[in-house]
Amino acid sequence: MSNIDKIYNLATSLGCDTKLNEPMKKHTSFKIGGNAAVYIKVSNLSRLGTIIKECKLTDTKFFLLGNGSNILVDDNGMDCVVIKLEDDFKEIFMPDSETVYCGAGATLASLCKFALNNGLSGLEFAWGIPGTVGGAVFMNAGAYGGEMKDVVVSVNHITADGTIGRIDKDDLNFGYRTSAYRKNDCVITGVTFKLKSDNPENIRHKMDDFMGRRTDKQPLEFPSAGSVFKRPEGNYAGALIEQCGFKGKGVGGAQVSEKHAGFIINRGNATAKDVKELIHNIQTTVKKETGYDLECELIML
Repeated sequence: MSNIDKIYNLATSLGCDTKLNEPMKKHTSFKIGGNAAVYIKVSNLSRLGTIIKECKLTDTKFFLLGNGSNILVDDNGMDCVVIKLEDDFKEIFMPDSETVYCGAGATLASLCKFALNNGLSGLEFAWGIPGTVGGAVFMNAGAYGGEMKDVVVSVNHITADGTIGRIDKDDLNFGYRTSAYRKNDCVITGVTFKLKSDNPENIRHKMDDFMGRRTDKQPLEFPSAGSVFKRPEGNYAGALIEQCGFKGKGVGGAQVSEKHAGFIINRGNATAKDVKELIHNIQTTVKKETGYDLECELIML
């Protein structure tokens, strides 16, 4: 019996919704990617701990999938365990009047709505970012002058050997699209936020403003993985790409958006190979013509 089969049988025995050879294009915003060897929906901390401990014991790789919004899965798929956090990991509540605890599997949209409904300001920038709370903290997601680091107080996690822990703000090592969780091999399970009381009308106005800007400037009508490249110091990736004549150019079904050159969109039946080739062409040309190195924000799996 293979290690994958062992994990599949364990997850099934725990009552998890588990599938073999699950198409990842069904679970990514790019709508691209081959099959995951095993795909597991995990509903609580106990089951999560049991599964990742078994992965460690059997030396089986696993990947925590958020909303699939910042990743490109290879056409040949993922020879590993893909874990999706559900149920208990989506709970949101208020320990006190200006503090919110949110499970890592909840979407940023649900967290922003919760904050709005409770008259709490600070997360407006995140309205429209298509990710989960765990994924957003992992990469210190941000937009319009705000970042996760501005509102996160602490992060709960579980280690690969099943130990439950927490990292407080001062030790989270937040930076541009990074955090301590990029390197510590822990699984984020929940996040505590400190927000500020405000009039819901003011909060709604800010959220509507940011969403309006997204709709105007970003190709939300096509499958994509958001911004492909990190912002280079002293410039903007989209501006450099447009300057080099890539706006609207493509490879296969992948195309640089005509609306915003920082996005690569799936025009239909794009493959990971198409996207990677287009990325390579952009990086090579931008480096040659402008001297800037464009580093991918997109996580390639």
